[in-house]
Amino acid sequence: MHRQRGLLYAVLLIVALLAGCSTQDQEASPTLARIAESGELRVCSTGDYRPLTYREPDGGWSGIDVDMAGDLAGELGARPTMVETTWSGLLDDVVAGKCDIAVGGVSITEDRAQRAAFTIPYLRDGKTPVVRCPDVERYRTVADIDRPGVRAVVNPGGTNERFVREHLHEATIVPHPDNNTIFDVVADGGADLMVTDAIETRWQAAQRPGELCSVHPEDPFTDSEKAYLTQAGDPAFTERVNTWLRTARTDGTWDGFAEPWLG
Repeated sequence: MHRQRGLLYAVLLIVALLAGCSTQDQEASPTLARIAESGELRVCSTGDYRPLTYREPDGGWSGIDVDMAGDLAGELGARPTMVETTWSGLLDDVVAGKCDIAVGGVSITEDRAQRAAFTIPYLRDGKTPVVRCPDVERYRTVADIDRPGVRAVVNPGGTNERFVREHLHEATIVPHPDNNTIFDVVADGGADLMVTDAIETRWQAAQRPGELCSVHPEDPFTDSEKAYLTQAGDPAFTERVNTWLRTARTDGTWDGFAEPWLG
């Protein structure tokens, strides 16, 4: 009886401590307080960056980061609400408070860090071409690509466009506003290649074996990190997300969500 009573006291103490920590977090963070009151975690995403995020034609959402956002929401005792944005509008939407967090292949950049806050990185990646498979050897370097007559298709507003406009001066840049159909442009011959993150080139190549190929995804042109983006001025919320993210990247949560997409 005494042992059972002692165990009960220990459980009650742990519950009380956790409740106290939760209350303190909410008092320190307006974002956590709003989430607790509304029961909603608002998640900005472009919905066009598979395997990390995708908005289905029926309006549903899928992707590794969509599942991760759902796990974070559950950790916070809330439900996730996806807020569609664009690459050109993502930073402004976070700063304006249209969402609590942005996910889905957001690269850490100085301009974003000046106006918002990044979590710890969860993925290291870099820019590399995806091409029609017979052309793999033709476009292995930036110099191979930056030649008259080469057509590089790009989705506007993000780091893909930034890379292309900084490095390509002789090639023809072909803007295409829909990142969900942009790889069709390459496959159908409307452009020779697209430069994007290696994880995206791998996934697209896996969907079109023998048609599209990723060029040296293991050795991309750049080295960058991806993280989640939160509002500046609420470090308690960002650190709360970091605490969850550290665990999710080491306890198999992220790997479990990634496996159906990446194998």
